[in-house]
Amino acid sequence: MVKIKFFGAARQVTGSMHLIEKNGFKLLLDCGMQQGKRKESFERNRNFPFNVLDINSIILSHAHIDHSGNIPTIVAQGYKGPVFSTYATKDLCELMLPDSAYVQLKDLEYVNKKRQKQGKNLFEPLYTIEQAQESLKQFEVKNIGEYFNILNEEIKAYFLNAGHILGSAMVILKIIDDGREIKVGFTGDLGRKQLPIIIDPDTMYNIDYLICESTYGGRDHKPIETALDKISFIINETYSKKGKIIIPVFTVERAQEILYVLNKLFINKKIPAMTVFVDSPLAKSVTDVFMKHSECFDPDMLELMANNNNPFYLELIKFTESVEESKAINDYDKPCIILSATGMCEAGRILHHLKNNIQDERNAILIVGYQAKETLGRKLVDGEKEVKIFGDVYKVNAGVFVIDEFSGHAGSKDLVSFIKKAKKDGRLKRVFLVHGEPEQQQILIDKLEKEKINNVIAPETGYEEKL
Repeated sequence: MVKIKFFGAARQVTGSMHLIEKNGFKLLLDCGMQQGKRKESFERNRNFPFNVLDINSIILSHAHIDHSGNIPTIVAQGYKGPVFSTYATKDLCELMLPDSAYVQLKDLEYVNKKRQKQGKNLFEPLYTIEQAQESLKQFEVKNIGEYFNILNEEIKAYFLNAGHILGSAMVILKIIDDGREIKVGFTGDLGRKQLPIIIDPDTMYNIDYLICESTYGGRDHKPIETALDKISFIINETYSKKGKIIIPVFTVERAQEILYVLNKLFINKKIPAMTVFVDSPLAKSVTDVFMKHSECFDPDMLELMANNNNPFYLELIKFTESVEESKAINDYDKPCIILSATGMCEAGRILHHLKNNIQDERNAILIVGYQAKETLGRKLVDGEKEVKIFGDVYKVNAGVFVIDEFSGHAGSKDLVSFIKKAKKDGRLKRVFLVHGEPEQQQILIDKLEKEKINNVIAPETGYEEKL
């Protein structure tokens, strides 16, 4: 008997984790960190909804922390099996998982100082840097398109290009159960065509069940080209006021995409020359990983590289790694652009830049990525006039601008098209929508019904179904 159970990213956009079980053999698809309210997220991340020792294998779709970030936790609690990923995903996780531990430690140092003065219990990190590094020993890397065994000949898998971030993959599972073949597809985070830098997503076909992301199930994205005019306008306006442009970024993909776009704007003289601070200890290392994996690049990026035009290392770009360099940005009195992590403004150096700049009306905060509910980034997007940073209240006087064009997630039309192609051969029995908020999922379900695709549900956390 084969069954599936949904434990994370179910009617929400964080903490991706789904369980496939065949006669007691248990396979996790992703092991992501829940993000949002600190205490609630900590409890969910620390306390798995199953016995960790019962898990036999993990397949990781990509390196983003909401998909990979709880791997060190499960390993620290006793998981001994493999973590299958692509080569680029492992290289990124070698940076991102220890960094996740470091960010937790530094964030809690600041928070716990205040809690100690208030006589409150101190928070603990989910895992240490050493535990994150130890978990990497269990990674087993595979190429795109390469079949690999999960359970002898009973469960096999292979990766397809997801087009979301460097190394991101969709997963096809081929399961033999009592003589019948069951094929399950998992999109991970499905990307978009024509995004900068990386290869477009592949198509799925000839599958029985599809676990499909639905982040933008009810929304479509404008072409990436339209973002250039918006960004140049915002930068020019802020420059004229002698302000700073603060851009929260995920250190993987979004940071590199913004550098790619800034390169275009500088070369074409659409924006004035100014220093671009990339303030993340992780960002330069991640960018170096990009340069190791040209097999993931699209033709345009390969052509740029062939012409000796590396968009990641312009003279105007300054990577700041030390704490002293980061603090010095606060005293920089000229217009500048600051890229800093984390992308949802939940931890890391971006919080310090927001704290120091959010009340100055000359400045601009440029949101270029998805912001999950309850995050500081989402509160800024929603137009809140006051926000808490490190427990203190700050007025939002800086301009807040949202650029949706950079989304690495498929839009509504992309998702409908992808699912229609997956169903084209008539084999598809069921679609499970995950990694989406209920309103977006319902819009997508309605659109799919109009295309005569009626076997679609958005499972709640804990939902289980026999396949």
